Amino acid sequence: MEARFNYYGTTAGQKFTKYINSAGRAMGDAGLPYATTQLVLLRASQINGCGMCTDMHYKDAVHAGDDPERLNLVAAWREATKFTDAERAALELTEEGTRIADGAGGVGDEVWARAAEHYNEEQLAALISTIALINAYNRLNVIARTPAGDYKPGQW
Repeated sequence: MEARFNYYGTTAGQKFTKYINSAGRAMGDAGLPYATTQLVLLRASQINGCGMCTDMHYKDAVHAGDDPERLNLVAAWREATKFTDAERAALELTEEGTRIADGAGGVGDEVWARAAEHYNEEQLAALISTIALINAYNRLNVIARTPAGDYKPGQW
């Protein structure tokens, strides 16, 4: 597959990604576990069909020590035994937050309540911000048709 457009090669694209990268780094101190963050990034990317981000976040998670078998089950997390209750709540919130147009009223109260059982306010803010950020990145890459497969852990 070839890119439709080199978004990251434009001045506007570079400027925009500089600022949203800064936004993402700001969430690093909120106390959301790195493994949970990577699960959220991976699941939203799968849902949105973003090969670039799916490739990146799978590889980054493996590089950080997460189990490849577990990561291979992210798309089927409901049936998998490899995730904690807190991770399940984060994945459920990710799915509803990513598929926001599919459900009347957006994220359901039950889904929110399950997430709030496991994460404090700072972590919830980081979780919401991470979901919003990866959805933005997914859209950039899908629209520009950014190819996947060549990412090296830590590249960006």
